[in-house]
Amino acid sequence: MAARTSTLVCCIGNELVADDAVGCAVYEALRTQSLPPSTTLTYLALGGLNLLDRLEGDERALIVVDAVHFGAPPGTVHCLEWDQLPLPVGAAVSAHALGLREAIEVGQLICPGKLPPTIVLVGIEGRCFDQLGAPMTPETAAAVEPAAQRVRALLSDFE
Repeated sequence: MAARTSTLVCCIGNELVADDAVGCAVYEALRTQSLPPSTTLTYLALGGLNLLDRLEGDERALIVVDAVHFGAPPGTVHCLEWDQLPLPVGAAVSAHALGLREAIEVGQLICPGKLPPTIVLVGIEGRCFDQLGAPMTPETAAAVEPAAQRVRALLSDFE
């Protein structure tokens, strides 16, 4: 197996659906900044199993940025390792059909050895996920820069 030397930052979200746009907004904030050379920054409109396609197998860490609905106040920035994510009750824990926890569990089954040893979710608590064309709510929009700062701090820790 090749040495794991890179970090993938994958920002997920639909820029056309209110608070689900935070992943896109964090991606835009990060892409204009100097990130460590071993970092790959990518954007996905839909997460779930699509996330697994972005992995090359040489990543030492995966940071996923996404809108979440964990029940905290809107705009709360969560930073959790994947095994700390709440188990879904009924629906997935993100605004997507299949949440990060489930995608990682499937990935462990269908592509063992491809997943990095460190997987972290930087989740931004949203409150509006059903308004097509609506802007992010003020609380969620205000969390974009703090979330981007958290990603940069994680990248620093991984170097």
